[in-house]
Amino acid sequence: MAKARTEFAQYCCELLASVGPCVAKRMFGGFGLSTDGLTIAIIANLGSGEKLWLKANDNNRHQWEAAGCERFTYHSTKDGKSVSRGMNYYSAPEEAMDSAHAMATWASLAFQAALYAKARKPRP
Repeated sequence: MAKARTEFAQYCCELLASVGPCVAKRMFGGFGLSTDGLTIAIIANLGSGEKLWLKANDNNRHQWEAAGCERFTYHSTKDGKSVSRGMNYYSAPEEAMDSAHAMATWASLAFQAALYAKARKPRP
């Protein structure tokens, strides 16, 4: 099972290669995928199997939603109450999972969102 998960992460990196060399690192039971030190995607299982989730932001969120992509949402308990939180990641369109060429536009959107997030972070 672990080998299959690692192979899926490597495959996802191949799909995202149009924006630069991709590195997969284990995190929180899944993987973080980065290019040039920027996290552009994560792989996580929210109950329906491992899935590639690509970084988004307010500038491009409408493109993800127009393509019917699912927003990454996790559930936690705070003060005894169930809380749902949406993160700035969307599932990759199914057709984009077929090839790096099909993924190129989506990889670019994710990379742009990561660059934007980095530029907005306050410097110490």
